[in-house]
Order: sequence, then C-alpha cells, then structure tokens
Amino acid sequence: MSYSLLCLSLVGLSSATVLEKRGGDWMIYELVNDDLARITLMVLGLLAAFVFIWKMGFRISHHMRQLASFNNERQRYFVSPDGTLARLKNHVIYAPLFGTRHNREFQLSRAVNMGTLPGRIHTFILVGIIVMNVVVCVVTVPYKKEESSVAGIIRNRTGTMATVNLIPLVLLAGRNNPLIKLLEVPFDTYNLIHRWLARIVVFETLAHVFAWAIPKSQKIGWSAVGNALGHSTFLLVGLIATVAFVALMLHSPSPIRHAFYETFLHLHIIFAALSFGFLWVHLNGLPAQTYLLVAIVFWALERAARIVILVYRNIGRKSTTALVEALPGDAIRLTLKMARPWTFKPGQHIYLYMPSIGLWTSHPFSVGWSETEEIVTDEKGLPMAQQDMLGTKHTSLSLLIRRRTGFTDKLFKRALAAPDSRVTLRAYAEGPYGSIHSMDSYGTVVLFAGGVGITHQVPFVRHLVQGYSEGTVAARRVTLVWIIQSPEHLEWIRPWMTSILAMDGRREVLRIMLFVTRPRNTKEIQSPSNTVQMFPGRPNIDTLIGMEVDTQLGAMGVLVCGNGGLSDDVRRVCRKRQYQTQVDFIEESFTW
Repeated sequence: MSYSLLCLSLVGLSSATVLEKRGGDWMIYELVNDDLARITLMVLGLLAAFVFIWKMGFRISHHMRQLASFNNERQRYFVSPDGTLARLKNHVIYAPLFGTRHNREFQLSRAVNMGTLPGRIHTFILVGIIVMNVVVCVVTVPYKKEESSVAGIIRNRTGTMATVNLIPLVLLAGRNNPLIKLLEVPFDTYNLIHRWLARIVVFETLAHVFAWAIPKSQKIGWSAVGNALGHSTFLLVGLIATVAFVALMLHSPSPIRHAFYETFLHLHIIFAALSFGFLWVHLNGLPAQTYLLVAIVFWALERAARIVILVYRNIGRKSTTALVEALPGDAIRLTLKMARPWTFKPGQHIYLYMPSIGLWTSHPFSVGWSETEEIVTDEKGLPMAQQDMLGTKHTSLSLLIRRRTGFTDKLFKRALAAPDSRVTLRAYAEGPYGSIHSMDSYGTVVLFAGGVGITHQVPFVRHLVQGYSEGTVAARRVTLVWIIQSPEHLEWIRPWMTSILAMDGRREVLRIMLFVTRPRNTKEIQSPSNTVQMFPGRPNIDTLIGMEVDTQLGAMGVLVCGNGGLSDDVRRVCRKRQYQTQVDFIEESFTW
C-alpha cells in the first residue's frame, strides 16, 4: 500500500481521498492511468506552445525587418549573422540526422521507394515522444507484486495510452489541421509525426493484448484464451480492433504506400473506421472512451471541413471546370476556372478531384499561376448600358503536373487523345492550403526549382517583382535557378514567364538562370539577355550561393522546391554559410 501512496503523490493525487471515495489499490492505479494520460496530452500541448512562441518571435522579427527595409537599399544591418542562432540552425534546425542526406529518397529500384531520413530536429521530437510513452507505460508499476497484478496494471496502462495517442494522431493527419497555420509548421512534418504516433499506438495495443493473454495462457493454457474470446463480446471486439490497427501498420510502409497510393488510401480509411468502431464498443462504459470520442470528433470535423470547402469553392452559378493541355516532356498544364473568386497567395496548393479520371480520390498540386478578371454582364449574362452593368469576378488557377503513374498518367493520355491535345473536364478544387512561408522580409531571395518544382517558385517571383515595383517588400535582388532536362520544358511556363518579364521593375530586381542537364546540342543553349541566362549541365550550388553572398543585400532567404537530391545540396551549402552571413533555408517538400 505504501508504494501505491507514493505513486499517487508523484502524480499529484491525495491518496486518502481516493481510498475514501473509491477504495482499493486497483482503483488507485486506474486513476493514475487517467492522470498520466492527461499529463501526456499536457506535454504535447506544451511542446506546441513552445513552438508557437518560437515562431511568433520570428514573425515579429521578420515583420520589423521588412518595415526597416523600406527606403533602405543596402539593408546592411541585416547581413551579419547572430552567432548563437547560426550554430542552432547549422547543428539542429537545418541539420540532417547524419551527414548531408535528408530528403533524397532511398530507392531499391525506380518502383521501390524506401522513404527518407528525418532531420535532426524531427528526430529529437520523435525520440522524445517515444521515450515519453515508454516511461508512462512502465512508471509507478509495482513490479514486486505478483505477476498477475503487474500484468493487469500494464494491460490497462498500455490500453489507455494507445487510446490517448489517437487524439494527436488524428489531429495531425488532417489537411485542415489548425496547427499548420498557427505554428507555421508544414504538413510534411505533421505527417511524419502522425506515422510514428501510429506505430506507437499499434505497439501499445499489442502490449495491451499480450499483457492479458500471456498470464491467462500461463495459468490455464492457450485454449482458455480462445474460449474467453469466443464467449465475451468485450474481448472479441477488442481483438478485432487490434487486428485492424495492425493491418493499418502493415499496409503503410513507404514502398507499398508509394507504389499503390490510391489502394493504400482506401484501405487506410476502411481499417481506420473498423478500428475506431470496434474500439468504441470495446471501451463502452470505460473512462478511456472519452479520449476515443475526442479523436472521432476531430476526425469528423476535419472531414466535414473538406466537404464544406469543396462545395463552397466549386458550386455556384457555374461549376468548376478544368482545361487540360498535354505538353512536351510528359507534362500537363491544367487551368481551373473556379466557380467562386479565390484570393491566391504564393506557396499555396490545392487538392484536385476529377471524377472522370480518379473517381473520388484527390491529389495535391502546387498552384503555379492565378488570374482574376471582372466579367461585366446583366443578370441574364447580356451586355448592358454601363450604369446597369453588374461586375462579377472570375478566378482561374493554373497547375503544372508531371506525368507519373496512376492518376497523372490517365490525365495525360486523356488530353493527348483529344484534338490539339486539349480537353475540358469537370473538376473540383479543395483548398487553399499551405502558404506558411513569406519571403517579403528578405533583401536577397534565391529560388531553386527542379523540374515541375517551378510551379511553387513562379508565384513567389511574380509577387516579389510586383512588391519591388510597389515598394511593399524588402527584396532588392531575386534570383531564380531552374534546372530542367530539355529546352522544350520551357514551354511549361512560357505564358506565365511572358507576363513576369513584362512587369515593371523586373530588370532591376530579377535574374533568371536556366540549367539544361540533357541538351541535344549546344546550339539549343542560348541566353536571351543578361537577366535571363541559359547554361548546359547541372549548377554548382556552392558557387551560385557564394555569388549571391558576395553581392548580398539585407538578409538572404533561400527557398528550394525540387527532388530530394537538389534540396539536400542546397541545405548543405546554406548550413556551411551560416557563420558567414544571414541565410535562412526554406524547403518545400511533400513526403507522403
């Protein structure tokens, strides 16, 4: 009894009160389980609060830097790095787990993708969460008592913790997760934590089952375990929920997820629904059912938000349509005519539904271009006298999609088979999502793009050039580095770049460097002007960033969107320059 009282004092409970109201050691440990569950959620909440305060400091700093840059061409004060922050960025924030490899995927073949390594800061968070769960599952357990009592306590503890972890697991999995904008942490990071929380839930669930089954089999035999499952609905539904959780983990490894994404997605939803449904019956009347209810509410709210956004964005006087164009180099340019106006920001992406191609499935794509025009008609759509005209805004969004397998392959073939390789289809756009990074406070901006990664960078180029002309951003030097395989890939963004090259102030602020890795002959490589240059081969990232550092104006922001190898190269060079100048590295990736 003295050990139990000590356990209660550690978690802040009054043992005397518990004994008076509940009685017995068993109820004491049930209350300990509940308190440890609440402490776990509180620790995760404190972690989120710390990140919020950390990010808020940077928001304020960047805003003040942007204000100070107006009428200050050189911005010399913001060039010098802070020693402590430079060390932190070099060794923690930007650092891969080992060496220089982070987002470059491990591939056994072109079809088998083994995933990526987490960054050092991601590893700290994941290890912390794993250690916390291990400690919570084994702390305060009276190991000197008889084995059946110890197994019972561990059984209940692991079951409670598996249910509690469903709350952050569901919250972080949603694309409408409010923490994305609040903490300015990309969905990619939450997705990583979601996957590891899911593994923790599965192992805690298995520990919960074995902590019941093993002691029972030791006393009576495994036949007794089967008889108990056959005669108890409570035990049977718990076992079915466990099987569903294990199935969720077994079909989710990176090679399966990447090779059969749509199949994976459908199975994931089915197994998640099964596990939650049978777990609800298993927990009927138990305190842990409250935690499951919270997880289910989060899941339902996120799904409801998707439906509301989808209906609002795409159903109005007209429905959203998509003009699909097949382009050279196995690419697709898709222009959405939205049913309602859309206020677009650089860095945003949408989830695209095209029922005639992919039924109800959705796929994320960066928005490369947007235009808003005002159509003036009467209520019946007929031109009227100026004083009687009604103005309605029409928004179009353009995407650049690289042909892969599955959905994109079907979409490319559909366009290619149409006259002029263009076809109009019904589409639905869900969003906008993203846009957590702003480049407005940097005097020098360097944008790296690989292939279709240019869709993420073009809106930043347009925004910064326009901001420079209007005097609303700090940018005085913007360099776009685009790496493509063939000159014919220039056709992908030709109409967008034509508009940008005609903008006021473009020559003063923007420089474009195109690197063609597989030119058919050297005659294809011709630089149109001093501000738009073409080069054969791959760029030397170290040399390019070194050139920018030599002519740096204000703080430098480096944004990269491309394959994992390009991202890792840019990250390596930015880390190396931390002690020399003020350089912020920003990576746009989506590792699912």
